[in-house]
Amino acid sequence: MSLGKNQRQHRIALILRQESISSQDHLVEFLTAQGVAVTQATVSRDLDDLGAVKVPTGGGSVYAIPELPSEQVAPDEHLRRVMGEWVLAVGCSQNLVVLNTPPGSAHVVGSAIDRSAVRGVLGTVAGDDTVLVVAAEETGGATVADFFSSQAGLTGAAESTPWKDKP
Repeated sequence: MSLGKNQRQHRIALILRQESISSQDHLVEFLTAQGVAVTQATVSRDLDDLGAVKVPTGGGSVYAIPELPSEQVAPDEHLRRVMGEWVLAVGCSQNLVVLNTPPGSAHVVGSAIDRSAVRGVLGTVAGDDTVLVVAAEETGGATVADFFSSQAGLTGAAESTPWKDKP
């Protein structure tokens, strides 16, 4: 059976809570036995998206997903992938950063930022196509905006991003 990304990741999270999965190949085999068609590359991305980490056990190590949201830190590559795929423009003012996304995508970017524990970011608020990022005063919005611009692969500094007034 073919599952959507969210359904597949939900199933993976359940499996990791119930089973000792020591490798991505083992997880692919487990999913295949349940009738879920998936590749190792997809499982690797799903584990990154879920914030899964390897934890030591008596006989090696297994994948686990931290229970507390504050412990669910996504790897840098996850943020870079999300920013590169979904962020269209970056702007800033004082300690505020605004990220524009396609409609319906802001929550994906906001969640990735929250889970990445970016230094100098106090938090995010996501709408439909806009993410507001609050930067710490000592870091400043320009520094955070420049970081996000580079993560998204956007050229030029955040200050030079052209903005249109919304109707």
